[in-house]
Amino acid sequence: MSLAVVAMSHAPSFGNVDPGGGTKSEIDSAIVEVQDFVNEFDPEVVVVFGPDHFNGQLYSLITPWVVGAQAEGVGDYGTTAGPVPVDSETARALHAAVLEQGIEIGRSEKMVIDHGVLQPVEFIWGQPLTRPIIPVFVNSVGFPLTPMSRVREMGEAFGRAASELDKRVLLFASGGISHSPPIPRWDGAPGTLHERLISYAPTREERAAREQAIVRGIQAIADGKAPSDPLNEEWDELVLDVFRSGDLTAVDAWANDWFLAEGGSAAHEMRTWIAAYAALATAGEYEMSVDHYWPVETWGAGFGIQAAIGKGNR
Repeated sequence: MSLAVVAMSHAPSFGNVDPGGGTKSEIDSAIVEVQDFVNEFDPEVVVVFGPDHFNGQLYSLITPWVVGAQAEGVGDYGTTAGPVPVDSETARALHAAVLEQGIEIGRSEKMVIDHGVLQPVEFIWGQPLTRPIIPVFVNSVGFPLTPMSRVREMGEAFGRAASELDKRVLLFASGGISHSPPIPRWDGAPGTLHERLISYAPTREERAAREQAIVRGIQAIADGKAPSDPLNEEWDELVLDVFRSGDLTAVDAWANDWFLAEGGSAAHEMRTWIAAYAALATAGEYEMSVDHYWPVETWGAGFGIQAAIGKGNR
C-alpha cells in the first residue's frame, strides 16, 4: 500500500488566454514533471477531489461531498463530454468505508462533472479521458459550507479507506488558489437565478456562448481593458505552506469568511487540496516532489501545481 498526491489548479483561461511572459511554458513544464511523477508512482487507483461550478451539482440536491460510482462530463472548456471511465467497484467500496468512519457522504451512480474535475486530470492522461478515476465532488461554491475541520476529517477518512485497499492510490486534487470570478449566490438572488441554480441544462450552443463570454472577459483583464479583483499572493503562500508542512490540523482555524475575504469568491476550491493532503498525512510524513506557484495577474488567479509522496515510499 502507498499513497501519493497530485494537486493542481484549473482555469477556463488555460489554453484560451495567454498569461504573458514565460508563464505558460513554465506551467507546461511543471505538468510534464507531474506526468513523470505519476508514471513513476504507477497508480492502481486514482481518486479525484474536485469542485463543480453549478454545472452538475445544483441546489436541487447539494451536499458537502459525493463519491461518483458512474459519471459523465458536461464537456465544458474542451474537457470530456459524455461518459467518463470510472473505477466503479472501488468507488463503491471507498464510499462504504468512509461512511463506516462516520463521514456522511453521498454516492452517485450518475454524477455529472465539469472542468473542475476533468481539466487537470486530462493534463496528465489526455483527452478524451481513458484512465479510470473515482470522482469525489467537494462542494466549494454552494453556500453554506462545512467547517474546514470537517473537510480535513473527510480527507483523513479517505486516506484510511484507501490504505485498506492495499494498492497504490493517487489522491488528485483540482482547485484554484486565490481567484474571484463572478459566482452566483442563492441568498438575495432573484427568482430567475434561483431557477438556474436548481436546474441548469443548457444546449450545447448556449454553453459554448457562455464559455466564450467568460473567456472574452478574462482576455479583457489580460489586455488591461477590464478590472479584476486582485489575487492574494501572500495568502496563497500561507495556504500552500500548510500543505508543505504536513500538519493539516492548522486548517481547523481557517474560518470560511476569512477564506472568502482573503482568497476571493472561489478560494474554497482549496478544500479539494485539504482533503487530498489530509488523506496522504494519514500514512505518515510525506515530502514534496513537485512544488510550483505562479501569481498570474493576467488571469486574476494564483496557479499552483504540487505532487507529494510518503517518505517511506521513495
